[in-house]
Amino acid sequence: MQMEQSLKDALDHARSSERLVVVLTGAGISAESGIPTFRGKDGYWTVGSKVYQPQELATAAAFARLPAEVWQWYLYRRTICRRAEPNAAHRALVDLERALGSRFRLITQNVDGLHLRAGHSHERSFEIHGNIDFMRCARECDPALVPIPEQIGAVEADQALTGEQLALLSCPRCGGRARPHVLWFDESYDEPRYRFESSLAASSEAALIVVVGTSASTTLPWYVVRTGAQLGAAIVDVNIADNDFGEIAKTLPLGHVMRAPAARAIPRIVDYLVA
Repeated sequence: MQMEQSLKDALDHARSSERLVVVLTGAGISAESGIPTFRGKDGYWTVGSKVYQPQELATAAAFARLPAEVWQWYLYRRTICRRAEPNAAHRALVDLERALGSRFRLITQNVDGLHLRAGHSHERSFEIHGNIDFMRCARECDPALVPIPEQIGAVEADQALTGEQLALLSCPRCGGRARPHVLWFDESYDEPRYRFESSLAASSEAALIVVVGTSASTTLPWYVVRTGAQLGAAIVDVNIADNDFGEIAKTLPLGHVMRAPAARAIPRIVDYLVA
C-alpha cells in the first residue's frame, strides 16, 4: 500500500534523527482487544439504589465512603482486562521498542496492563493513570506497589466481595486498607506514581509523537502533544474519530492524521520506522 507523503515525511523525520520516538496511547487501542472505555454504558455502577458514573465512583472521596463497592467495581474491570489479549497494535509497538531501544518511550493512559503483557519494558513505559493489576497502601505507609493477590480470582458485575477477598486487599506492611493503583478524578499527576515529569521530558526530546486512540480529554497527554509540537516534533494522530490531537497535527509541517483502527495503522507505521 502506498504511503501518503505527509506520513512518510513525519516518519522520515524520526528515522533521520537521534531524538526520541514517543507513542501516546489511550482507550482506542485497547478497545480493539475488547475492553470497553467505561465512559459509556459499561462504566455505570449501581450501589444500592444509586447509579454512579465513573467520574463519581473513581475518586478518593468515593473510596473513603464506599471502599468495598469501589473495590468491587475495579476488580470487575480488572476481570474484563485480564480476559483481553494484546492486539496487533500492542505487538507492533513492542517490536518498535526492541528496534529503537533507548530512543523509545511509551506513555499510556490505559490501566489495563496490556502494553506490559505484550512485552514492553517497565523502564520505558509510563503508565500515567496507573495499572489495575496493582494496589498500594491507602495510608501511604510505603509507596511500593503490590500485585493484587491471585486468590482474589475473577469478579463479575453482580458479585459482592467476600470477607476473605476484602481481607486480601490490605497493605502487607501495615495491615491497613489497600487501594487500587489508579489515578482518580480528584487526584493529581505526580512523578513517583504516574511519571509526570518523565512524560514531559520525553515530549521535549521527541522527534516524533504517535498518538493512538485518545481524544485529548486529560491534561498530561495534552501537555505531551502540545510540548512536542512546539519544539518541532512530528505528530501523527491515529484514531477512528476526529479529535483535538488530530487538529494539532493538521497545523504542523510534519503532521499527519490517520483515520483508521490502531491494529491496522500501527503495524504499518512500525514497519516503515524499523525498515
